[in-house]
Amino acid sequence: MTAQGYGSASNAMIRVTYEFYCPNCHLEDVMDKPLPPGGTRFHVCPALHGINAPLLPRGVPAMVVAREREDYVGKEVGVLMDDRGKAIMSVETIRDNGTDVAVFAPTAQARAEE
Repeated sequence: MTAQGYGSASNAMIRVTYEFYCPNCHLEDVMDKPLPPGGTRFHVCPALHGINAPLLPRGVPAMVVAREREDYVGKEVGVLMDDRGKAIMSVETIRDNGTDVAVFAPTAQARAEE
């Protein structure tokens, strides 16, 4: 978060901005409104082969990793694939003080026979 002042001394205004970055593709983004509590800003990351990955607040040292599925996909519907055609099961954000994981679970389907 950064603040910039502008205007005269008698009419000073402060503009607060929230800065985000991607440690993989080095994308930078600035917002003028805070995210809701627990909110995360995402982007399509070219360095992670087109997977939707979180942007991190500027100054937060972290690593963002896409985890490939290690099981057989078969004919499952709703499996997230990257731009190489590999099935992705999650995106993990690893920081000094903890880890966050966004899991991409395929949608369960059922068929009823009469």
